[in-house]
Amino acid sequence: MISAVIPKLPFINKDETIDFYNTIGFQLDADYGPYLIFSLEHTELHFFSHDNLNPKKSDFMIYLRVNAEIEKLYNKLIESGISIHPNGKLEKKPWNQMEFSIIDPNGTLLTFGQFV
Repeated sequence: MISAVIPKLPFINKDETIDFYNTIGFQLDADYGPYLIFSLEHTELHFFSHDNLNPKKSDFMIYLRVNAEIEKLYNKLIESGISIHPNGKLEKKPWNQMEFSIIDPNGTLLTFGQFV
């Protein structure tokens, strides 16, 4: 049976990607050169080198479920200098989620959501 889903996302600049994901709370568990593995609590993200990716044209995105305190996370990211997506401010959605979005240095949209 399936025990986990682990996104594999592209990165252009390894150092920028490591800095960004460390800033939002992920820990770098493995650096295999062109392949990175991060974790945060029960979440794992894998990254592969993609030198030709244009971050302004990236269609990569993931949804990260937050169990509690999404407002605290939102404010922490802002205080850490992470830019909130212009259309991704923290708000309650019609599907009973509090959500906000950010974009990583590689153009991947990360949406954080909590049931309300």
